[in-house]
Amino acid sequence: MPIARRHLIGSGLLALAGGPALARSEERSASPSRSVGGLELAHLADAPSTPTGLAISRGGRVFVMMPRFTAQVPFTVGEVMPDGSVRPYPDAGTNRPDAKRPQASLFHVPNGVFDRDDTLWLLDAALPEGKGAPVPGGAKLVQVDLATDRVVRVVPLEAGVVPTSSLNDLRVGRRDGRPVAYVTDQGQDGRGAILAVDLASGLVLRRLAEHASTRTQKGVVKFVEQRPVMQTQGDGPPQSPKGGANGIALSPDGARLYYAPLMARHLYAVETAALLDPGTSDAGVAATVADLGEKGLTGGLTTDSKDRVYLSLQEQNAVGRRDPDGRITVIAADERLVWADTFWITPERWLYISAAQVNRRPEFNDGQDLSKPPYAILRMRIDADPVDGV
Repeated sequence: MPIARRHLIGSGLLALAGGPALARSEERSASPSRSVGGLELAHLADAPSTPTGLAISRGGRVFVMMPRFTAQVPFTVGEVMPDGSVRPYPDAGTNRPDAKRPQASLFHVPNGVFDRDDTLWLLDAALPEGKGAPVPGGAKLVQVDLATDRVVRVVPLEAGVVPTSSLNDLRVGRRDGRPVAYVTDQGQDGRGAILAVDLASGLVLRRLAEHASTRTQKGVVKFVEQRPVMQTQGDGPPQSPKGGANGIALSPDGARLYYAPLMARHLYAVETAALLDPGTSDAGVAATVADLGEKGLTGGLTTDSKDRVYLSLQEQNAVGRRDPDGRITVIAADERLVWADTFWITPERWLYISAAQVNRRPEFNDGQDLSKPPYAILRMRIDADPVDGV
């Protein structure tokens, strides 16, 4: 279902029904509607809470990350076992929040990735109850060696967080021969930012904190499973949740970082050289931002070796793909893909995606938990390789 760059609509019903879902584009006319492919079930993860994050090692070990939206979440990182059970990773003790040992315990891990050496990097937002100011000293990147299942390094992110921070997604790679990382902060108030991290020196730079591209787009309502996702707080009226910079992905050459707010329809790109250069002002970084147009409402993003950006189309229960020329194609749809979230591409050219069911959480359903574990991890074949080191 090829879609003109600026005309991907928000209604999953029309898209999946093959109805008049596409408006005419001044840039390019859409081709006739056609059926899209499906996804196959790879794993059913019996996770104790919402698994937003997903990472798969070269050897096939599967890991999920479950942010502590509440203090009742028993562990925030788990390994999916062959029978679908999920065990705390690297162990239960490390997953036990301890404000007195902020660098040694995991509080709230929304995502994790593998680097080119197949070591696992975990992003800890340090929010043991999913909200409030991050635990002092608790925001960090944690490197875990799979051979020993032990933490081998911790990189503090304290310099890049603010009291309203909600760190969300992570990418690691190399720039000019140096190991680097990029982190999105979606902001509890919807005002997000991007953290650029030099992993060699530990330098953390907070970027684009006042830029429109990292903020919630006002007036946006997200529809998942044919219902608006609305949040109720206290006695106030239901509102759309806030969500700034969320999903990110690296270009194959590492020169550009793609990103998008959770509650906004546009995709953006920024030059990584500017993000990482402490001598470049925020205005200088902003000058390298490109608005790549509309792409629907998404969660996670990823890229392949052909510099195509994969889109978790949450309203359509679908997977989209944006070509470098701006054309967007819906390549798969599946009713099991409830709140499409994190992607992972394996060397065997499998594209995996998690169905996180975030829209079924109590805060979006008048206090009622509508989640239906086990949680599906789906996959499909693609015709490209993963981006090296991501």
